[in-house]
Amino acid sequence: MRRIIRHLLFFPWRLRQIFTRSVLHAIEQEIAASERLHSGQIRFAVEANLDLIPLLRGKTARVRAHEVFSQLRVWDTEHNNGVLVYLLLAERRVEIVADRGIEAKLGQALWSRICRQMQEAFRRGAFEVGVQEGLREIGVQLAMHFPATDSAANELSDQPVVL
Repeated sequence: MRRIIRHLLFFPWRLRQIFTRSVLHAIEQEIAASERLHSGQIRFAVEANLDLIPLLRGKTARVRAHEVFSQLRVWDTEHNNGVLVYLLLAERRVEIVADRGIEAKLGQALWSRICRQMQEAFRRGAFEVGVQEGLREIGVQLAMHFPATDSAANELSDQPVVL
């Protein structure tokens, strides 16, 4: 019941207070800088809260992240190298979903560690810093395992998505 109340009382305008136009631009720049170092494709999506019906049905942030991964077509890259960073703001919960090409090499333990670090920053109210540090760490890991190539194209938009 507490979870439902938290979502119902987290109004979408709060998302715009936290993720202002300048913050979203800084996140976009961080993604673009990161993608110059590796062949991966990173997307960032933030959502204020879930609607009541999905909440009553027990939808989790993880399930929602997989839906967004599909909706944004993060899976639709030539080398199966897409990564989605999804933030459900009402819960301050972050989920990272990676396409099979990346997941096979890096695994869920890495993503869980990065999510915990980001969530710790969110608890301090440092949303922009938390997202940027998380994106940097993802970029470092991708650069080690999937270095940039001359032929790597930017297949997915670097612009953050506000759902």
